[in-house]
Amino acid sequence: MIVVGSGVAGLTTAVVLADSGRRVRVWAREPAEGTTSAVAGGLWWPYRIEPEPLVGAWALESLAVYEELADRAEETGVRLVDGVHQGTRLDELGAWAGRVAGLRAVAGGVAARLPVIDMPVHLAWLRERLAKAGGTVETREVTDLAAVPAPVVVNCTGLGARSLVPDPAVRPVRGQLVVVANPGIATWFTSVAHTSAASTYFIPQPGGLLLGGTAEEDAWSLEPDPATATAIVARCAEIRPEITGARVLAHRVGLRPARDAVRLERRALPGGRVLVHNYGHGGAGITVAWGCAREAAGLAFPAA
Repeated sequence: MIVVGSGVAGLTTAVVLADSGRRVRVWAREPAEGTTSAVAGGLWWPYRIEPEPLVGAWALESLAVYEELADRAEETGVRLVDGVHQGTRLDELGAWAGRVAGLRAVAGGVAARLPVIDMPVHLAWLRERLAKAGGTVETREVTDLAAVPAPVVVNCTGLGARSLVPDPAVRPVRGQLVVVANPGIATWFTSVAHTSAASTYFIPQPGGLLLGGTAEEDAWSLEPDPATATAIVARCAEIRPEITGARVLAHRVGLRPARDAVRLERRALPGGRVLVHNYGHGGAGITVAWGCAREAAGLAFPAA
């Protein structure tokens, strides 16, 4: 079988399938380091993803995996870190929130100890785990899903599904980040309005403090905008003044694969073959990766 796409959805799905004894190949036009997943902030939290009832279950399933992986943080890239979602209320969250241990109301928001994933490390770990299970990753550009030579094809192409399927319902939501030398901040913070193109958050990672951010609908540019970067740093410095003047290490831009609802479904291909779609995860691909991967595997090989 072949999984198309090497972002976190594709690699996680491939690992789940390989762990079940399937012979899995991943085909991707670019390595994992070149995907949107690689530049993501890496905080576990359902963000810009629908439908909520399904998302909650996928997210909780993934949370349980990340909590286990945090015991091997250096190897897996997963750590448990304290932080606050400012402006978020418990009674505005779905039923899933009641099952997140330690999630509690605090002045002006909610606090929790949540997984923070160092994405370059985690993607490398997923690739290594896939290899140990007998899977392979190949650089192949797919232009026709029906032409992929496998009895089972899983489409995890994210934004690429817009042209590949084609599915015009998939659209980009542009996110820009600034990475600065961490001045000693050990907790994450978010203040995000789902209706606004601008947000304020910072996430400590081993390689620096990630500052954000933006959520620009239907914006395709991968070039960092200097004015946007300056505004991001200023917003974060209002919350933690020590960020002012922190040395800038890098600028990052990623295009979240937004859709009105995640597409996770089974379709028939010619010759009795099977196509499973697993894309449209918006800003929460990392958050739902394991739950969606397990459901995709079940769709590919339904229990008798």
